[in-house]
Amino acid sequence: MNIDYFENLHETVATAIDEDFKGTDLTAELVDCSKKATAEVVTRSRAVIAGRPWVDEVFGQIDKEVILDWKVNEGDLVDPGTLLFTASGSARSLLTTERTALNFLQTLSGTATRTRHYVDLVKHTSVRLLDTRKTIPGLRLAQKYAVKIAGGHNHRIGLFDAYLIKENHINVAGSIATAVERARILSPDSRVEVEVENLEEFRMAIDARPDWIMLDNFEYADLIEAVASTNENIKLEASGGIEQDSDLVRIAETGVDYISIGALTKHCEATDLSMRFK
Repeated sequence: MNIDYFENLHETVATAIDEDFKGTDLTAELVDCSKKATAEVVTRSRAVIAGRPWVDEVFGQIDKEVILDWKVNEGDLVDPGTLLFTASGSARSLLTTERTALNFLQTLSGTATRTRHYVDLVKHTSVRLLDTRKTIPGLRLAQKYAVKIAGGHNHRIGLFDAYLIKENHINVAGSIATAVERARILSPDSRVEVEVENLEEFRMAIDARPDWIMLDNFEYADLIEAVASTNENIKLEASGGIEQDSDLVRIAETGVDYISIGALTKHCEATDLSMRFK
């Protein structure tokens, strides 16, 4: 899957700037317009860093004269107190840019940090961890970028790039077989995935021969049976039932190809960051 994570970067950043700065920063105007300064951004928490392109874009849109000097790379795992980057230029510009830039960095680093935690838990298996469409509105590509940076993998970007045939689709279409057949006719090059909730539906899905089958909230024993009874031409994705880290490991060890986890993007805890003037 070739994804342009930055296709809406300019517009996303412009929207974020506009909601905070509409041409005036009243408090920053207390500072002399000619004053120059250097600020340091550090992390107060252990984190996987992600979001540099969005930070660069924020500073670039507000003041192209500001110089950023990054001290870490995307995907680096850093400890509390680590200096992430310095910003040098107009003191007013640094003050105005601070919150919007850090909002992107704290959110995307939080997404990457949670993803890396889960990836590390199952690195002894061959499973791939997938994100979902449960993303912050307007930040889907950004969050999926953060997942990728941290070692996770992207599922669908949206409704437009793959089929995911769920219960309501099946009910309206009439059957799993009918839904899969119609999908093959309408868009033969698109991946076709069917969501099933029990072994009976799983067997019907196998007969319909989609590309992927999503095993939604399957019991552990049923996951084992599903893995044992499928073939290498159909990929299995487990979803749901992950309440604790041990649940993820147990599911990964069944031999499923993928595990999708909405928590990668919807339960991320923002990284604690701080900007201080030198």
